[in-house]
Amino acid sequence: MKKCGILNSELSSVISQLGHTDQIIICDAGLPIPDFVTRIDLAVVPGLPTFVEVLDAVLLEMQVEKVIYAQELQAAQPALLARLEETFAGVQRESVSHETFKQLSKDAKAIIRTGECTPYANIILQSGVTF
Repeated sequence: MKKCGILNSELSSVISQLGHTDQIIICDAGLPIPDFVTRIDLAVVPGLPTFVEVLDAVLLEMQVEKVIYAQELQAAQPALLARLEETFAGVQRESVSHETFKQLSKDAKAIIRTGECTPYANIILQSGVTF
């Protein structure tokens, strides 16, 4: 049995297989997920687990060089945006329209669905290197 870190085998596997510039998405319960992209569905009930809980767990194991989120997040959830800006200080950040975000999701290695039920709680994490 794994001693620490992410215990979900699918999530742990996806992170361990990422190469430089590969992307994964952590999303709310409502983001449409293309059929051909790997779906890691962690949602149990509305609100469980939260977007932030899953993000924090992923960041324990993933090196991130860039993040992308929807421009609509600023108006819909300023507190979450502030949290992301704090979490990713020093990391390249980009905001795009929600429609563009959905188009970008087609290129993700995996999309991790949370139980989050607040609008625009979605982020693309681009893998960096540790050297």
